[in-house]
Amino acid sequence: MITLSRSEIEALIDYPLAAKAIEAAYRAVSKGRVNLPPVGHIAFPEHQGDCHIKYGHIQGDAIFAIKVATGFAGNADRGLPSGNGMTLVLSAETGEAVALLHDEMVMTDIRTALGGAIASRELARADSKKVLIVGTGIQARRQVEAHIALIGSHLEFTVWGRNSSKAALVANELGEQASTTMVEDLEAACRAADIIVTTTAAISPIIQRTWISPGTHFTAVGADAPGKQELATELVAQADLLAADLAAQCLDHGEFAIPYRKGKLQAESVQDLGAILIAPHLGRSNASQITIADLTGLAAQDLAMTNLVLSAYAAKSTETRD
Repeated sequence: MITLSRSEIEALIDYPLAAKAIEAAYRAVSKGRVNLPPVGHIAFPEHQGDCHIKYGHIQGDAIFAIKVATGFAGNADRGLPSGNGMTLVLSAETGEAVALLHDEMVMTDIRTALGGAIASRELARADSKKVLIVGTGIQARRQVEAHIALIGSHLEFTVWGRNSSKAALVANELGEQASTTMVEDLEAACRAADIIVTTTAAISPIIQRTWISPGTHFTAVGADAPGKQELATELVAQADLLAADLAAQCLDHGEFAIPYRKGKLQAESVQDLGAILIAPHLGRSNASQITIADLTGLAAQDLAMTNLVLSAYAAKSTETRD
């Protein structure tokens, strides 16, 4: 059985190839080619933590995978990473264990960021330039990297966080990659942004409807478990276009879940991102629309990353033998 560590896995990941693999995974989901059982979730509120178990199989693939990913926000006070986890890869032909990818969340972080950048690229206005990143964790940094890789280095980033010192640190770290500054006034930053990417673990809305200008696009990745919410219910309910990595999943425990349970939006008003990738006319139709992509993360993305890593590992092993 192949066993790979975080550093080994990260060295095998190519952003452009990974983005193409994730796009293909989204399309496969919309075409009904992916077996996606419901997400497993365990909450640890006393430790500000939760655990997600995602697993699935893409039709025709030789492998399937089971991923365990944890997020414990309080770890920062202990000097520990907030996220951890691993992926068990098994043969879809024999059930044998093929690989253990102890990635410590790096595959999840990268596939989440690339999913976010794909959503922004597909749904934001073509002339979008100013990107507001809400949050200061690993995902905030990854979203900047992914947006640059998929959309371009012409983007100008601002970073907001509840802790202004952390926001300043993130902006300083990313300054060599693109124009990045820290902002303290979230309302003013929202009014000025073309694209807003939310990456927090908020359990009550931090962005209000009245702050948002026509034409703004949101990529929301923080609300990935029951009870989480970053955007005001009225903002979601009044948006012109709602997209999700998987509508049923996001209506259950994503950014759209609370507005849906309150009867503020209908299930049929949410488009799957894969469907928009297949038929772009389903996406933004004019420059004044407010669009929101709710991304809770799919096992299909994890499968795409797993296949990418194992293929790169096989190619590298062949080169070494030669």
